[in-house]
Amino acid sequence: MNIRTKLFLIAITLLNSSATTKPAGIIVGTVVIDAGHGGKDPGTHGVFLKEKDVALSIALKVGGYINQNIPGVKVVYTRTTDQYLGLDERAAIANKHKADLFICIHANAVGREEAHGTETYVMGLHKSEGNLDVAKRENSVILLDQNYQERYEGFDPNSPESNILFSIAQSAFQESSIKFAEKVESQFKKRVGRQSHGVKQAGFWVLWRTSMPSVLIEVGFLTNQKEERFLGDPNGQDLIASGIYRAFKEYKNQMEALN
Repeated sequence: MNIRTKLFLIAITLLNSSATTKPAGIIVGTVVIDAGHGGKDPGTHGVFLKEKDVALSIALKVGGYINQNIPGVKVVYTRTTDQYLGLDERAAIANKHKADLFICIHANAVGREEAHGTETYVMGLHKSEGNLDVAKRENSVILLDQNYQERYEGFDPNSPESNILFSIAQSAFQESSIKFAEKVESQFKKRVGRQSHGVKQAGFWVLWRTSMPSVLIEVGFLTNQKEERFLGDPNGQDLIASGIYRAFKEYKNQMEALN
């Protein structure tokens, strides 16, 4: 069996196994907040900041705002310290807690220093080479895991075939994911005053394997010195976190209004 056939069958099998949607009129009562990278995996970096540290700080602030202002919502963090977790472990935490929403927080990087702004991803087909590059970078962390070929069922983040076939499997929760992602980017643009690149789609393994609406938020470019200073400032982190919190509150109210 060649790699194209094998990966196609894997994609279809995993899609079918995770395509059980929740009934209409749900309560958004549990949110899992995932700070990207951690431990031996620093993520990307700027001159003085590491992605893993920025992501953790903002993740904790988002959870803090929710705990303080929305009684009854259970906040679960995938990590609260500088700890390494595999992508499969992160997805497993969200699925174990039967989360109603999965929020994954990251920071961006490119070779052009002038690049700046936010973008929020949902699981879907790559719309551009840039989207594919971001997904390949974030998925490449699986290479740090022991027995990754078995754990990730043959997926190779450096293989064009894997990324093409991987992106075939659209999330069963894409519509709800897009709703939340749009609210995040709207908050960033209108309330936080950031440049928004909008909602994008790409094949992120961690979003693929979560059985609920899921997004991956790139809060800014650490390769841009101005944004690096903003993301390293506690006030800047508060602004980003408050934008995500307000988006969550709007999303929760909208979804529960369907009851």
